[in-house]
Amino acid sequence: MATPSVVDATPVAAAPVKAKRRRLRFVANPKAAIGLGMMGFFVLLAIIGPLIAPYDPSARSNALVEAPSAAHWLGTTHLGQDVFSQLVSGTRSVILVGLLAGAIATVLSLLIGVTSGYLSGAGAESLSALSNVFLVIPALPLIIIITSILPETTDITIAFVIGLTSWAWGARVLRAQTLSLRGRDYIEASRATGEKTWRIIIFEIMPNLTAVIASNFIGTVIFAVTSEITLAFIGVNTSGDNWNWGTILFWAQGQQALAQGAWWWFVPAGLAIALLGTALSLLNFGIDEFVSPRLRSNGKSKVKTVDGNTVRMRVGFTPVLGFGRKDSA
Repeated sequence: MATPSVVDATPVAAAPVKAKRRRLRFVANPKAAIGLGMMGFFVLLAIIGPLIAPYDPSARSNALVEAPSAAHWLGTTHLGQDVFSQLVSGTRSVILVGLLAGAIATVLSLLIGVTSGYLSGAGAESLSALSNVFLVIPALPLIIIITSILPETTDITIAFVIGLTSWAWGARVLRAQTLSLRGRDYIEASRATGEKTWRIIIFEIMPNLTAVIASNFIGTVIFAVTSEITLAFIGVNTSGDNWNWGTILFWAQGQQALAQGAWWWFVPAGLAIALLGTALSLLNFGIDEFVSPRLRSNGKSKVKTVDGNTVRMRVGFTPVLGFGRKDSA
């Protein structure tokens, strides 16, 4: 008789799953992708807006308060000015003021917030007190007062004024985060090895504050855009040929466009403001989800990690790893 073959019952180790790093994970987020696309459109319009405007935004004509037509895509004003030309030309002013003011405020909040959070002594306390003072000062009335007494209010001037008066909130947030980081083990190890203070701040602390810095920048841009439009709407910056969306709304309100039924005079500018705010908000949501795994799950109870494992997200508990099998009873 043939000897029966012996079957090897030794379990075979599963082949290791090679973890694949998802590149451009931030752009893969739908909110971030839509926000980037919308923001890219506004930036492009700010660059080429004055070049593609069919008319001079300040040029007058005999077509007074006319509805949208082939000659004037968004109608005309009480002076016969083309609303579409004013809208696309004014995009540059809004984007320039928003981005420049956001950059100035972000740099100041970094310098003051991180420095006062990492260092100690009278200097750090003085910087913290300065942040508290600017934090309680009403920003918009201060901006109105400063811009009103300036001899000339250009876009650059307004951007600097907004940036110099809107850094305090970001500085407080960065100071709190720095205070929580400066006692970590890797920071203590850097001090023990003799690393200089500026190297610890730049290479050890600031990389861990990237998401907070980006979120503060976007929040400041939103505040700067609304402040610029508000200043123009109340008549602080409506002189000369410096058009922006707030200037369009200023003249529409002053000439009672709503009472005349001239919806084309104020609806496009208001819609542009809403779309820009939506784009910046989506970017902010995308950053939050990018840095927070719980938010990144978009409410799903089970998500896949980069190495193929399953994570069950539970509110209030640490995420639990599952390996594709049912738990034993």
